This record gives sequence, C-alpha cells and structure tokens, in this order.
Amino acid sequence: MGVGLLKRIVFLSGTRADFGKLKPLMRAVEECGFLEGAVFVTGMHMLSRYGLTIDEVVKAGFQRVHAFMNQFRGEPSEHILANTVTGLSRYVQEYQPDMIVVHGDRIETLAGAIVGALRNVLVAHIEGGEISGTIDETIRHAVSKLAHLHFVANRDAAERLRQLGERSKSIHVIGSPDIDIMLSNDLPDISMVRDHYAIHAARYGIVLFHPVTTELYAQDCAAGELVGALLETSLDYVVIYPNNDPGSECIFERYAALEANPRFKLLPSMRFEAFLTLLKHAEVIVGNSSAGIREAPVYGVPTVNVGSRQQNRYRYESILDVPDDRTAIREAIERACRIESVRPSRFFGDGHSAPRFLRALSHPAIWRTPRQKQFCDIDATTEAVLS
Repeated sequence: MGVGLLKRIVFLSGTRADFGKLKPLMRAVEECGFLEGAVFVTGMHMLSRYGLTIDEVVKAGFQRVHAFMNQFRGEPSEHILANTVTGLSRYVQEYQPDMIVVHGDRIETLAGAIVGALRNVLVAHIEGGEISGTIDETIRHAVSKLAHLHFVANRDAAERLRQLGERSKSIHVIGSPDIDIMLSNDLPDISMVRDHYAIHAARYGIVLFHPVTTELYAQDCAAGELVGALLETSLDYVVIYPNNDPGSECIFERYAALEANPRFKLLPSMRFEAFLTLLKHAEVIVGNSSAGIREAPVYGVPTVNVGSRQQNRYRYESILDVPDDRTAIREAIERACRIESVRPSRFFGDGHSAPRFLRALSHPAIWRTPRQKQFCDIDATTEAVLS
C-alpha cells in the first residue's frame, strides 16, 4: 500500500455506542495487513451497572485489547477526564502508536485528543463537524481543534470543520461507519434478539433518554414527563439505560415506576448488532438519543425526539420534535405509530465507510500530516477530500 513500516493505530472506546460505530473501522484495520490495531477500552464499558460491555469488545476477537477503569459511580466528569488522560498517556508511552482514533463527543474522546496532541501522535476524529445540544457540541468541536485528521459523515460536517479553520486536506468524507453494519447481512434475526433479551412484545417502541447536562435543573421533571407519557400509551417498550452523564440518577429514579409494569422491558445495554435489529423492527424510538436522529431514519423508523439534546441536528420526515411535555410526547408517539412508511435516509452514509477509511490510510501522505496545526482561513481552503 505504500505506507512504509507497519503503522500502529489505537482505537479509544468508552461506550457501547461508540464501539458499535468504530467496530467496522477496527475490523478493517485488523484485516488489512499494513496496519496494526489496538483497542483502549474504558468508560461505561467497565461499569457493572451497564452490563460490563468490555466483554463485548473481547468477544469481538480483536487481538490487542487494553482495559482501563477510569471512574467510579458518581465521579465528576472532570475527574473522569483527568483519569482517562493519565491512563491513556501511560498506555501510549508503552505501545507507541502512530495514530489515536477517537469518536464523537464523549469525555473519553476529549481525553484521547488531548493525549495525542500533547504527545505528537496523530489524532483521527470520527464524526466531527456536527451540531447538537448540551455540552456534547462543545466537546466535539474542541476535539476537532485538537485532532489532526477528520473522517466525517457528509459534506455538511466537512464544511463546518472548514469554518473551524481545519485544513481541507485533513478532512475525509467517509460516511458513518455504523451504517456499514446497518446495511450489511450480518445482523442477527429478530427472533434471536427477542429470545436472547426476553422481549415478548409483538409491537414495541424503543426508549433511549439521556441527561441534558446543561439543563440539570430540569432533568427530574423532564424524565417524569417522559415516563408519564409512556405510561399513558398502550404500546410496549424496550427501555435502555441512559448514559452515565450527570443527571442520570434522576432518570433511573423515574424509571423505577416502569419496573413492575409488564409493558416495559428495561435493559442496561444491548450488543450493538442486536440493538440495530431491534431498531429495524420497532414501531418508534422515543427519547433524545442520537440513534433517533442518525440511525432510525436509515431504516425509516419514526422518531419522537424529546427536548433539546439534539438541538439543530438533522431533520427528516420521520423525526417528530417535541418539548419535555407529557401530552406532547404521548400525542407524538401515537402519531408516529400511525405512519405507514418512510423513505430510508442515506444522509449519514451508504454503508462503505470502512473501505474509504482504509483507502485514506493507505496513502503515505496522510502519515506525514503536520502535527503542528495552524488555523486556515476559509477562503484559503479547497473542497474537502472524498476518500
């Protein structure tokens, strides 16, 4: 491929969600022959409350998996950031990678970008250049400014990175890697998923509701409005635990009202492929997860998007935006369940992200990307590279 000596790449994964998105890229690196891959696993993966999803990373069969416990329950976000920087820095010192790959907008993502930038190791950021509500957008753009390379979902994201002063040569439009899995033939059968997770409902919705860290004062009320709306509908639901951001305890406390109700199946987490199958056959997804904005439209599944967490993100005919209000949520769920068909969206990718990622990494020039970054005025840049 012309990249010279075998290059080492560390993928950083802190959640069940980013692992699912990074897995196609990890697999491509593992199988390509001119790159050596490793996975630094931390964050929610290491917490028993969320099902110890480190096991899923190990079961995936990657050769080099390093586990690091970066937090205890209830630990402040800034402590988690500091712990992750320390642990990853020590690992990088030992493994000596040529590149650190991070995804999205989590605390662990920021830690990976900080370590790479300070150690002069190339940082590749997956799915930067996007907008949303809460602290996520701030972290995502901060990571973009620390990162040396950007692998984005579409040209809209590429243009935002140019507005942030990023070099066009460092921006590669590859699509969202998880869509490679979504459109593949590798997903489990819905009957297998139902049996494994003891989901008995013939018709169901999925609930994924996370804290809004910039609106903690309203978190308990918002969770209460959501739970009240769910109880007022007749649909069955698979409710997946929220992430571990500040404010999650309010959601868990409100979910207690659902635990004894046979219409609700609460799960700490799901294997990513199993979740995709469940999503593909759902009547609706309710909450404020990016899965309702990015993944659900790929399958044409209606979304009831609650509150401000996905503010100003992608809008589509299948996405119904509602405030944190019980009546509005209930009416939107009922409306969503009456939608007969939705044209699948390919805004975030076409299922060929991994080959584009490898193609970019096969060019020797990408490994010579300057570690010293400078701001590029937008009129001095050219169109982003389509790998």
